[in-house]
Amino acid sequence: MLEIGKTLSKEYLVDENKTARVLGSGDLEVLATPILVAFMEDTAKELVRGDIEKTSTTVGAKIDCDHLAPTGVGHKVFINATLVEVEKRKLVFSIEAKDDKDVLIGKASHIRYIVDKERFMGKVNGN
Repeated sequence: MLEIGKTLSKEYLVDENKTARVLGSGDLEVLATPILVAFMEDTAKELVRGDIEKTSTTVGAKIDCDHLAPTGVGHKVFINATLVEVEKRKLVFSIEAKDDKDVLIGKASHIRYIVDKERFMGKVNGN
């Protein structure tokens, strides 16, 4: 059951493949904003995975993210996602990211929708 207030924390490691320079979103060897967003989406997805039908999944629809501080290669990022709203298939999350020095490096509001996997992929494949 989807419960407002439910939280999940996940840990990620910043390696060379997750930098702004490698992704092309910047020139420096720091965590790329697109990767921070991916970490946030992954944590939100995992938070509700066990609470929806096995034939369903969630898809990201919107994320409003502030990337507040840099994180270097070799450091850890801790993402904490909280389910703050459920409106039929629409799920709204509040997400914070901290580094291994307990510095707030990012925050976001994220919307995901519950979808039937087969029906969704049918639309993708033109069926």
